[in-house]
Amino acid sequence: MAPPDPPAERLDPATTVLLTVECQRGVVGPESALPELAAAARASGALLNIARLVAGAHDAGVQVVHAIAERRPDGRGASRNARLFRAAERLPVQQLTGTRAVRVADPIPVGDADLVVRRLHGLSPLAGTGVDALLRNLGCRTLVVTGVSANVAVPNTVFDAVNLGYTAVVPADAIAGVPADYTAAMVSHTLALVATVTTAEAVLRGWRSAPRSG
Repeated sequence: MAPPDPPAERLDPATTVLLTVECQRGVVGPESALPELAAAARASGALLNIARLVAGAHDAGVQVVHAIAERRPDGRGASRNARLFRAAERLPVQQLTGTRAVRVADPIPVGDADLVVRRLHGLSPLAGTGVDALLRNLGCRTLVVTGVSANVAVPNTVFDAVNLGYTAVVPADAIAGVPADYTAAMVSHTLALVATVTTAEAVLRGWRSAPRSG
């Protein structure tokens, strides 16, 4: 059974922000440091659905924020307090500041009004990054979370959003993780307990039906 559409008030373009998490060339692009994750994002349709959501957000006047994880070439400020971070240091493709690896991946469009936020540490685009203040300044009440991975960054983002008082909306077909079947389990058994789980099409439908201001 398909999840129900989110209540209309939760998708009000004036108070909603669409967040893409680590949808960068070096993660989900053809030259990914994590080819299995990149393949899952493409094969599942998640990357295409993220692109559709971003385009739909542009049309509806919804603010888009692209959260990029990167690293300085000298490693200053990078986290090393978990196995994941230390493994990332040895990957053949590095997410280095200023390189192609940290550009938003195709086919996701980047609009002039989009905000691209970059972090040098940690697991979440919200905790300790200043993005919370940015969202509040934008008038955000609902955060639509998309991207990768369903293993770590996406659930971390959802938990942080809920703890900070936002309503989290997760289009389940616009996130990806590895192995592929883990994403469905994470959505069903964890994210559904704290977020409104829906589909990309339902979110787009909500934005299309929202009254236009002015």
